Amino acid sequence: MTHAIRIHKTGPASVLKWQTVDVEKPKKGEVLIRNTAVGLNFIDTYHRKGLYPIPTPFIPGVEGAGIVEEVGAGVIRLKEGDRVAYCSDPLGSYAERRTFPAERAIKIPNGISDDQGASMMLKGLTAAMLLKRIHLPSAGDKVLIHAAAGGVGLILCQWAKHLGATVIGTVSSRKKASLARKNGCDHPIIYTEKDFVQQVRRLTKGEGVPVVYDGVGKTTYPASLDCLQSRGMWITYGNASGPVPPVPPLTLLQKGSLFMTRPMLNHYIATNEELTSLARELFSAVRKGALKIQVNQRYALKDAAKAHRDLEQRKTTGSTVLIP
Repeated sequence: MTHAIRIHKTGPASVLKWQTVDVEKPKKGEVLIRNTAVGLNFIDTYHRKGLYPIPTPFIPGVEGAGIVEEVGAGVIRLKEGDRVAYCSDPLGSYAERRTFPAERAIKIPNGISDDQGASMMLKGLTAAMLLKRIHLPSAGDKVLIHAAAGGVGLILCQWAKHLGATVIGTVSSRKKASLARKNGCDHPIIYTEKDFVQQVRRLTKGEGVPVVYDGVGKTTYPASLDCLQSRGMWITYGNASGPVPPVPPLTLLQKGSLFMTRPMLNHYIATNEELTSLARELFSAVRKGALKIQVNQRYALKDAAKAHRDLEQRKTTGSTVLIP
């Protein structure tokens, strides 16, 4: 008997229900994974609330780590007993066991725990996408990272600093400012106390930054654009405060011929080759010590509703895992 969190109708955290479910044997090209840790991500709340519509009922969750218990026909790359992590479609990581496409699961290297594997794939690969595939900072560049004490933010700060950038970050409290500073953020700005646009302009002597990594969304627009130098790039990759309203192209022209992109990780790891290449860069950075993956909160999987509430109320920092 396997338990999982199921959603029968979209809405608040209370719609997350702990129930028994049937798990099929793995088909051709699939593996059966016993999850040992499940990653908690803001996208889970978007699915739960219906911002990204999913037919109900469904088991949420895009990220997890565990042990391969059984392999389907044609699976060569993985075997029973392998530790693996994953962070892509299909949904369903909020479960004790699940089947999953073998080509989308990545072996966890020695030196990386299951908790880290479950909490680093989506956030870490997102950071790798942002820094290594969309805008690679040059040594000496100043960059702005919103939500610098969040799961992706802490990884971005560390990695950008390792690449030689001067990191400016926004946070909501002094506690989070201290955390961001310890993880490579040179200039944490407490946006609840100071105007972050004015502070960015001050720190860059009026020039602005060449890139803004923005996972916040609604509440940082259009101020993020005012932090950019001419021909700068605004990367809006998340909706933590709600979706960004439509952006008139003329606005980008008026603010300095700016570039805007709204990336989705799945489009950058669409093939097994792309996935394994990006994962290899992430694992290498972690094993070298350039990135420290911090699991700061752990909840029982059956308490997913509480974890969602804490995440949405900004009570969490870094990464969070749900333990089946």
